[in-house]
Amino acid sequence: MLIGYMRVSSNSDRQNTDLQRDALLGAGVDPRHLFEDKASGTRDDRPGLKEALSFVKAGDTLVVWKLDRLGRSLTHLIEIINTLKENDVTFRSLTEGMDTGTPSGELLFHVFGALAQYERALISERVTAGLDAARQRGRVGGRPTAISPEKLEAILKALENGMSKAAICRTFDVKRTTLIETLNRTIIQS
Repeated sequence: MLIGYMRVSSNSDRQNTDLQRDALLGAGVDPRHLFEDKASGTRDDRPGLKEALSFVKAGDTLVVWKLDRLGRSLTHLIEIINTLKENDVTFRSLTEGMDTGTPSGELLFHVFGALAQYERALISERVTAGLDAARQRGRVGGRPTAISPEKLEAILKALENGMSKAAICRTFDVKRTTLIETLNRTIIQS
């Protein structure tokens, strides 16, 4: 059975699913098996997509007008298609001519998957290079320390001399959770 999914980015009158609906019906999707969303593709909460994905069963084909109607990103698209494949459901995109039920469609899907993996590796490589460059310039990323090294040294001496954590918090104007987290990190590092 063919199941169709359509999406437009907004709920305004200017955007509608007519073009997608016509293409899906022309491809043989039964009008009763059409699911739609009027929401940005970047949103996770797309009830029409969730309904379509829970409706399909083994042997069905999920059909979209265009790939970008289905996934938020290439990675998300591949994740959805892999889930369909695990459930023995094929996927078809009319505009791109992709059909995972055919050998060439399966190949194209694997090429997309390799591209997504390559994209993730490039992003990771750029982030690492950027962090290394920043470190070489003396900049350290991450959240600034809540307690300066000098203050921490005074706190540790006060603790050694028997001062309670509550008294330390009042004296050094430090929140209890911050003190405990800092002490835990200090103990782990030493």
